[in-house]
Amino acid sequence: MQTHHFRLILGLPLLLATGWSAAYGRAHDWEDDDHSHDRARRATERGEILNLSEVYTRVAAQVPGRVLEAELEREHGRWVYELKILDPRGRLQEIELDARTGAILDHEEKE
Repeated sequence: MQTHHFRLILGLPLLLATGWSAAYGRAHDWEDDDHSHDRARRATERGEILNLSEVYTRVAAQVPGRVLEAELEREHGRWVYELKILDPRGRLQEIELDARTGAILDHEEKE
């Protein structure tokens, strides 16, 4: 099964000002041919995945730091968030979470 992904960038004001299409162009063609951010928004509205603010709250309790990047992927039929966090010690933490439950699936510390 193919893995589809897109990046949710923390520079949202830039994306809102320029428009998602201008910043990223056409997203991967998914089954309904919409932009991937639209599909993710609908999944959130249907309760299939947690919104990013809820994910940040859950992760911050276990892995404090500043979120540098958030990515949402569809892997093997399920949504997965991937976060890159700069911890208070200045180390990069890469966290993979089940987007529906917020459960941490993988946690790697990069040097």
